[in-house]
Amino acid sequence: MRLTDLQCRTAKPGPKVRKLSDGGCLQLWIQPAGSRQWRFAYRFDDKQKVLAIGPYPLVSLAEARAARDDAKRLLLQGVDPQAKKKEEQAAKVPFRVLAEEYLDKLRREGRAEQTMRKLSWLMDMANASLGDKPIREITAPMVLEALRVLEGREHYESARRMRSTIGAVFRYAMATARAETDPTIALRDALIRPQRTPRAAITDPKEFGGLLRALDDFTGQPTTRTGLQLLALLFPRPGELRLAEWKEFDFEKAVWTIPATRMKMRRPHKSPLSRQALHILMELRETVGGRLVLPSLRSMEKPMSDNAMNAALRRMGYAKDEVTAHGFRATAATLLNESAKWHPDAIERQLAHVEENEVRRAYTRGEHWDQRVEMMQWWADYLDKLKRPMRPKPVVQHATGQRDFIIIGK
Repeated sequence: MRLTDLQCRTAKPGPKVRKLSDGGCLQLWIQPAGSRQWRFAYRFDDKQKVLAIGPYPLVSLAEARAARDDAKRLLLQGVDPQAKKKEEQAAKVPFRVLAEEYLDKLRREGRAEQTMRKLSWLMDMANASLGDKPIREITAPMVLEALRVLEGREHYESARRMRSTIGAVFRYAMATARAETDPTIALRDALIRPQRTPRAAITDPKEFGGLLRALDDFTGQPTTRTGLQLLALLFPRPGELRLAEWKEFDFEKAVWTIPATRMKMRRPHKSPLSRQALHILMELRETVGGRLVLPSLRSMEKPMSDNAMNAALRRMGYAKDEVTAHGFRATAATLLNESAKWHPDAIERQLAHVEENEVRRAYTRGEHWDQRVEMMQWWADYLDKLKRPMRPKPVVQHATGQRDFIIIGK
């Protein structure tokens, strides 16, 4: 017997779910709390299934019957109405919802805080243009229009990173059955390629010695000076040092273990500590408490600003096109290779570089640890030599008027 609208409105709930049938497998489910929902019961692939149509009275009796008939037509075509509904719902999910889900996934995977800040910044810019658009309606021209905003400001590298980030969201959406394609693939050659400019670095030994002396004489924040001194001795990436915690340092074994979450290649990295580096760290530990090796001036629980060391170099009179905090790595790489004392692979391992050639990488898995220990001590001793000021060359005056220059040291 077919239902009437009066029956749908006045039927009383029971202690369990009441199911009122309208015929054709359409049912009105009345929950013990009083809510009412339309359901369509059917079989597909020899499995009993139920399709949720919607709540009554928001979905009227006539609308529920029309939805049932639509579902029956899909069954005649061999289509599962429930799967079809999920597909339609997925097509309506806006980009910003998938973007937040993807960022949350990366947070749970333990991505570095600095990485998450950069990704969130890129995602905010993407959301400004794409955030409210359904994920399946976004096309390559739509994405390109969003990227052109950054290109218009000549932020070419940021535009390329934003394209990559948007693509990652689409691939996540594809994996979760809410998108079918990644439109960013078509844009790989559509963006302006940024001109790569290496970070400024001093590679002349004499000039680098002058910088080391300037560091020792720096009168600014002591932890900033210490950070720069450690960059010179250990040449890690600035972010790897800036976020360092005391628990990472083994003073007995003279090893600093940088966790994978802070490394560019997401692999833990061990760095030997020279006597000079240990001395600096031990002195610092006596004056700096807390968890962080280089805390912020304002809070012991926050790391030093990511611009603090570069700002200190500017105060010392070095322009940004002369030297940067990251440039200490280039200095070390250049001078260590020019010394011809160390195997290039040992230098590359100390820099935490990964062999780009896949075949060679498969066969060069050694860490060259013993040579790196020796190399890092030699490097620290070498920096001490560079720091020594040039002694004047005395002149010996002969009776004949001839002058001889006596060279004492370097």
